[in-house]
Amino acid sequence: MSALKILVIPGSLRSGSLNAKLAAVAAHELAQMGAEVTRISLSDFPLPIYDGDLQAKSGVPKHAVNLKRMIGAHHGVLIVTPEYNSSVPALVKNTIDWLSRVQDTHESRGDVFKGRVFAIASASGGRLGGTRALAALRLILTACHATVIPNQLALSFADQAYDEMDHLKHAADSEALKALARQLIDISQRMM
Repeated sequence: MSALKILVIPGSLRSGSLNAKLAAVAAHELAQMGAEVTRISLSDFPLPIYDGDLQAKSGVPKHAVNLKRMIGAHHGVLIVTPEYNSSVPALVKNTIDWLSRVQDTHESRGDVFKGRVFAIASASGGRLGGTRALAALRLILTACHATVIPNQLALSFADQAYDEMDHLKHAADSEALKALARQLIDISQRMM
């Protein structure tokens, strides 16, 4: 059997992002559990704001096609999103909007979401840990026909959640991350 491949996507480009930090910790945890992990930055896949007229005129941007193929080369995907105004940031939503338009030969639009397992997580300096963004992201991914695992991680007070080695310092946070990673791996393996 081929190695299980998991793609980790932080939904923030900000320097010092709590979500990029959580994505790094999650990538390490997934690798410790035996997955072959790739962590990317959405800055490597810049996309214009989705516009149907732009798509009709110019087609789907090359970066959307490349990101779709990157996702397609993995069995599972973890998206770690910030929460902006009680929802997902424009970067995450816009990326999904473009990905849902990509259609390679012998595919339907949005096929990249089908038959692939998604996990979601969020980190926030507040006490809710991005739970509202996770609810919105789950709804968006489900509408795209993605399989989203039941476990999710909302890391509250994330600005205080790490030790000096950038490891999660609270046992409950560490256990929640392990449960998320294990479920993503288990369900992805079943769907391989």
